[in-house]
Amino acid sequence: MTESTDTVAPVTAIHLDAVGGLAGDMFAAALLDARPDLWPACQAAIGALELPMGVEAAVVPHNDEVFRGARFQVSEPAAGKQPGHDHVHWSEIRGQLRAALKGGVLAAALDIFELLAEAEAAVHGIPVEGVAFHEVGAVDSIVDIVTAAALITALGPCRWSVGSIPRGRGLVKSQHGMLPLPAPAVLQLLQGFSLFDDGEDGERVTPTGAAILRYLAPAQGPDTVPRRLLSSGVGFGTRRFRARSNILRATCYGAAETPALADQVEVLRCEIDDQTGEDLAVAIERLRQTAGVLDVCQWPVFGKKGRMAVALQVLAEPDAAERVLDEILDETTTLGVRRGLSQRRIIARELVLVDDITVKRAGRPSGVSVKAEMEDLAPNRGAARRQDLRRAVEAKAMSERGEDD
Repeated sequence: MTESTDTVAPVTAIHLDAVGGLAGDMFAAALLDARPDLWPACQAAIGALELPMGVEAAVVPHNDEVFRGARFQVSEPAAGKQPGHDHVHWSEIRGQLRAALKGGVLAAALDIFELLAEAEAAVHGIPVEGVAFHEVGAVDSIVDIVTAAALITALGPCRWSVGSIPRGRGLVKSQHGMLPLPAPAVLQLLQGFSLFDDGEDGERVTPTGAAILRYLAPAQGPDTVPRRLLSSGVGFGTRRFRARSNILRATCYGAAETPALADQVEVLRCEIDDQTGEDLAVAIERLRQTAGVLDVCQWPVFGKKGRMAVALQVLAEPDAAERVLDEILDETTTLGVRRGLSQRRIIARELVLVDDITVKRAGRPSGVSVKAEMEDLAPNRGAARRQDLRRAVEAKAMSERGEDD
């Protein structure tokens, strides 16, 4: 665990590295190793469940001779363990959670279990209300999910991200017999995520881990926002692998102390010589409205065989680049798009309202500049009137800034 110099600093982002995979107990262990101060909140949620006598949850130190971290263990007396054929209906678990938990912890726990129930229903072709959990209905899995819900709630809103996820290989024994890995419900929950084969046999992501991941909806693309490292934690799974540690690492970040004026954008470019100007105008307008698009511009160029063409350039957020690229290929007649990640420096700016006119204030290296938005000036008739109004509101925006300072 990396000790934080300021453990009370708000966490704005958490990244998960699924080196060995992801399970509910690994998620709890990794976050509690990074933020041990959150354990009381977890204990309160677990205690509210009124578990059978002798069931205890604990975070214990662990070392596999490569990494030092923690394990999250739920101990249950042998006499109290459920027989292998037992199952618990989703409605029963839902009632138990509603009777015990409150607020954000209840909402998160119900949502995670609901995702599991929906995945099981889809796999077996039955209504969600007809789902009965086997392994996931066991006491330890319920405790894992409730603990995860308590941690997520205690941390509050933040950006979650995850690296590539190992998919595992081989078969796993279940109440339904031997299942291929990833298990069917896990595949259902991991749709849309990037998976890879790390060469190790066995299960990598459990249904509980997959449901937590689906609930968090983490990003898998680059995060270009500068952040301050607060702490990190390592959560161990129970299995041992041949070539890697069976760990999940959680890295917690806070806001950078000094706002940065630099980031990255994806630059998408192409040339178009066989689309009418009328239709291209429609395409460009649709591109401007695409989520993740920062700017769209065009200019005339000479293409092959001396033909006039249009050069199109789209700036997009890196996370949205694939989606924007598909939109370009759909909306235009181009057969290919060049792309590249580019550094940019941007100026901090803010929008202020002056006499019902929006004014943009920008902090340039030489000082602050102001500019009234033409869209708000446009209803005024006459160029002279618009110019006079522009000067008036811009001057007022500058004077108000001086008063604020």
